[in-house]
Amino acid sequence: MEYVALFAKLLENGNLLTFAREPGLETDQTVPEGSVREIDRNGDALWDCTPGIPHHDFLKMPNGNALILSRQIKTPEEAIAAGANPEFITPDGLLAPHIVEIRTTGPATCEIVWEWSAWDHLIQDFDSSKANYGVVAERPELIDLNFRLSEAVARDNSADWIHSNGIDYNPALDQIMLSPRHFSEIWIIDHSTTRAEAAGSGGGNSGRGGDLLYRWGNPRAYRAGTPDDQQLFWPHNPHWIPPGLAGAGNILIFNNGREFPDFRRNYSSVDELAPPVDGANYRLDPGQAYAPAEPVWTYTAATPSDFYTRFISGAQRLPNGNTLICYGTRGTIFEVTPAGKTVWKYANPATSDGILRQGVPLEQQGDDGEWPANQLYRAYRYAPDYPGLQGLDLTPGAPIELYDTP
Repeated sequence: MEYVALFAKLLENGNLLTFAREPGLETDQTVPEGSVREIDRNGDALWDCTPGIPHHDFLKMPNGNALILSRQIKTPEEAIAAGANPEFITPDGLLAPHIVEIRTTGPATCEIVWEWSAWDHLIQDFDSSKANYGVVAERPELIDLNFRLSEAVARDNSADWIHSNGIDYNPALDQIMLSPRHFSEIWIIDHSTTRAEAAGSGGGNSGRGGDLLYRWGNPRAYRAGTPDDQQLFWPHNPHWIPPGLAGAGNILIFNNGREFPDFRRNYSSVDELAPPVDGANYRLDPGQAYAPAEPVWTYTAATPSDFYTRFISGAQRLPNGNTLICYGTRGTIFEVTPAGKTVWKYANPATSDGILRQGVPLEQQGDDGEWPANQLYRAYRYAPDYPGLQGLDLTPGAPIELYDTP
């Protein structure tokens, strides 16, 4: 490719859906990380469209549309008018999670056919003279505008006070899940709404519009728990386990771990939870935290701190019942049994300087030189009969077909 592919998914039609960024382009949180492109096997872009400020994650929906994580920029004046504490608002204002569903209309054009914004579902108890004022503990379906604002400023003077990093779609429920990393939660919303209903609190299969149907991981975010009740710590890659696999319908999450003044978890885990689904909604006892009290399955290392990656990474349930884990900051993919035994392991040899030979030391990256140069954002395993692999000779040792590439 003539550009940097930040992240890609192999589609059933054999194409890649990817974020593409021009080489050398420096980005920040207020500009797109790249454009979303569908690439055929010859490396040609079938379409290239960038609505809003896409970042981190995307997927192809059963209807052929693309669902993309995006951001909206809210000015300091807008944030304060919405009830944010001015003490923690940077000159860049705030970034609000924004989900867009797009339909392509041409090689470089697309239209937004559905969208959801976190900014439409806020609550705050800081300033009664501003919008969104209410009792946070009584409205768990809304997002506390001031939760974690002070932490975001203390951490890196960031406008990205929520920082969503993963998205998934459940066609059976017609619901969307995202991971607001800085809230240490997962959220589920109703996709069956119209665009107008998604901005309000009524309509859709749930009857609740675009309000949160379910949240889990950190009940402090809606005043229903203490630090001891927190179970997610800056998570990544939440998704429903697909039908036909062990735990189908449950949610699998890479639970990174993180250390801050008010919580400390210096190890990572992969957690599976069974959400309390009740039709198109989720059961919640008033004043209580959302169930379950704990995951139904967890993987950690025998010595927990031996498996610790503070960012990126993911997991995937396999047809044999095992779980594939991407240990992102260590550039390692490994497979574990339900009992936690490692039965397969692979070290990524690719770095920005090319492919390394076995035994060559890895260069360390990062401000403190703490991360190896072969990091992986995420990894997926595709079976030999996966539709996107058809037409390829996967026999070991077979020559690689280069298509139109000379």
